[in-house]
Amino acid sequence: MKNYNFLSIILLGITLASCSDTKKGENSIFTIDNSTFKAQYQPQESLKLAILNPNEKAVDSIIYYVNDKKIASKKGLDKLTFELKDQKLGYQNLKALVYFGGENSEATARIELVSNVQPKLLKYKIVNTHPHDIASFTEGLEFYKDTLYESTGLNGKSFFRKYDYKTGKVYKQVNLDSKYFGEGITFINDKMYQLTWQEKTGFIYNAKTLKLEKTFAYDKDIEGWGMTNDGEYIYQTDKTEKIWKMDPNTQKMIDYINVYSGDSKVKAVNELEWINGKIYTNVWQKDAIAVVNPNNGAVEGILDMSGLRKLVNVTPEDYLNGIAYNPKTKTIFVTGKNWNKMFEITVSE
Repeated sequence: MKNYNFLSIILLGITLASCSDTKKGENSIFTIDNSTFKAQYQPQESLKLAILNPNEKAVDSIIYYVNDKKIASKKGLDKLTFELKDQKLGYQNLKALVYFGGENSEATARIELVSNVQPKLLKYKIVNTHPHDIASFTEGLEFYKDTLYESTGLNGKSFFRKYDYKTGKVYKQVNLDSKYFGEGITFINDKMYQLTWQEKTGFIYNAKTLKLEKTFAYDKDIEGWGMTNDGEYIYQTDKTEKIWKMDPNTQKMIDYINVYSGDSKVKAVNELEWINGKIYTNVWQKDAIAVVNPNNGAVEGILDMSGLRKLVNVTPEDYLNGIAYNPKTKTIFVTGKNWNKMFEITVSE
């Protein structure tokens, strides 16, 4: 437990308190019986669902939903045991549609599903130190065909570039219109995708020429933060605990996960990198990188990167941001906003 609390401090700053947030139905005919509900559940547990019928109505049947997905039908007031193992972490919105006497009525409640994984404290070793442009307000970092690409933010100063990370020599740079605040990038299907912060606009470039091919609008009312991909889908962040899954062909959001470290949400997950089947993510304003299971959002490992601050000329506001995996060297490159150095590291338990 002490080890877990220490990791929470690294990643979250504090260990967030949890709260029971069960909601009773808005009507007085039926309610979901939450008398045995806990504040939080873990995936190995099950949930007992039952309906309270204070007016002793003759109930024909009940259809149960979790997050608007039908999970079961029951006759009369039969109870239901629902296994939580296949649910995504986060709040589970429960709904019972009760049929009685030719009518129906809804009852609702909510419980929180948290991670049962205790994150491991990972360690890193610096294998090389490279120059980094101190004027770069780093938002995205990614290798494509052995070449490093970086995107930066700030209105009027946003650009992305490809360059020689060993020398800092810029091969090509594309500046964004001053109305855009550049954010994360990722390469997939020979295209480069780029987000903007609050403009709800994304760009698709030809990966070879870096010429703009398409502009698209976000299909959700979210901000644009970090980006990565698994070779088939794009993953992006939006300043919350969510990592969205996007179809690169349609630019539509098809799913999301909620990032949890133990029983606490990890807010403001930022820059992303897909490394060996896991998502490595910066946490905004924290000198830490979380290693996330992309299937359920559970934080499995934490890298305390605070030691890097002693090696760069930065202010407290120059946050760690930028993760790029080089498959050729099997090393990870990390830097920060306006840092004068970039570090090539290896990671182990």
